[in-house]
Amino acid sequence: MARRLTEEEDGFGPVKRRAAALSVASNFLLILLKFVAGIVTGSVALLAEAMQSVIDLVASVIAYVSVRKADEPADANHPYGHEKIENLAAAIEGVLILVGSAVIAFEAVRRLVDGGEIQHLRFGIAIIAITIVVNLTVSALLQRRADETGSPALEGDAAHLRTDAISSIGVLVGLVLVELTDAAWLDPVVALLVAGAIVGTGVRLVLRSGRVLVDEALPDDELTEIRAAVAAFGPRGVVGFHKLRARHAGARHLVDMHVQFRSGATLEEAHATAHELQDEIRRRLGDADVLIHIEPSSRTTPGPEIDG
Repeated sequence: MARRLTEEEDGFGPVKRRAAALSVASNFLLILLKFVAGIVTGSVALLAEAMQSVIDLVASVIAYVSVRKADEPADANHPYGHEKIENLAAAIEGVLILVGSAVIAFEAVRRLVDGGEIQHLRFGIAIIAITIVVNLTVSALLQRRADETGSPALEGDAAHLRTDAISSIGVLVGLVLVELTDAAWLDPVVALLVAGAIVGTGVRLVLRSGRVLVDEALPDDELTEIRAAVAAFGPRGVVGFHKLRARHAGARHLVDMHVQFRSGATLEEAHATAHELQDEIRRRLGDADVLIHIEPSSRTTPGPEIDG
């Protein structure tokens, strides 16, 4: 697993902003290349790819803006911070992937019905091959930065560029087949198949972001880490816990719970132990905001027993 950057290393998010800016620049270049190739060759698949790159550019701009906004500190109107803006951006990118697939499908069906000629195929093949290399390179970089920073927006942008590369590979195969067989109908058919293939990525991205936006609980393995951290403090007077709530907001974990202390523990002792428990949970989860409510073990709603 890639090491998550610390706040000191990440600062105000320059790593994420540079990665998002690179995505914007690469998409702008690819739009120009694909539109030129589509016009020169008359390939519906290439023109659909150009339309897809326009959507990619919009998605990259959304990612760039969102990572800047998400890094802003909490304020009076957003006391929990702005991290969820990244999740919203990832959801929007998922929708844009679905829109892009619809555009490709529409253009492919129209060409199948109306027909059309394709020319200068070798030029189009060369252009689409260049765009594949650029997209895969930038996507890999964005994914690496997303892993390091935990940025959902960069992860969404990386997924978006991967789907664009996949569709470009399909278009490349179609153009090669048309060049070899002179079967012009293969061009829209391949474009239609590519449109169907990328729908799954868009749906997964929308669903994953939606789960965070509706405050779905953390995965079981992360909840297990929280429980294990509490259990480790049994010798420090912690006898149980309950009302555990944990969720994501962007790359950050939000955790709150009621922790019960052994009878006789002073408020000062419980307070100090609770702070150490917060630090331990942060160590296990990474970036986390942990809130602990201290309770005596005599409460009428006891939590899980802690051995030790």
